Amino acid sequence: MTEYLIYFNQQWVGDHTAEWFESRGPTSMAVIDEMKAAGVLIYAGGLEEGATPFSADATSGTVVITDGPYVETTEFLGGLTIVDVEDEEAARMWAGKLAVGCGWPQEVRRFAPIPDIQ
Repeated sequence: MTEYLIYFNQQWVGDHTAEWFESRGPTSMAVIDEMKAAGVLIYAGGLEEGATPFSADATSGTVVITDGPYVETTEFLGGLTIVDVEDEEAARMWAGKLAVGCGWPQEVRRFAPIPDIQ
């Protein structure tokens, strides 16, 4: 089994009415419930819009915590799902279901295996 990250940037969501967003809740949660039933869901969640992000940087040898995004960017993460599936084909299938359920694009990336360090 391989873990995949399925995510979207908030800017991909687009402008919609409150009613439209409310209509997406049940359809996207149905996909999450299907993932749970299939035993592939590790985590799924949307990020709180408007919350102030912060960063932690230890490259100087001392941990520095800074409010706000680490780099200036016009795009930011809106939400993510992590699945543990047989192969890339299964990851693509779940990403497609999420795209339909949410109503906006999803991007998929495979996690690197955790190194066996002893």
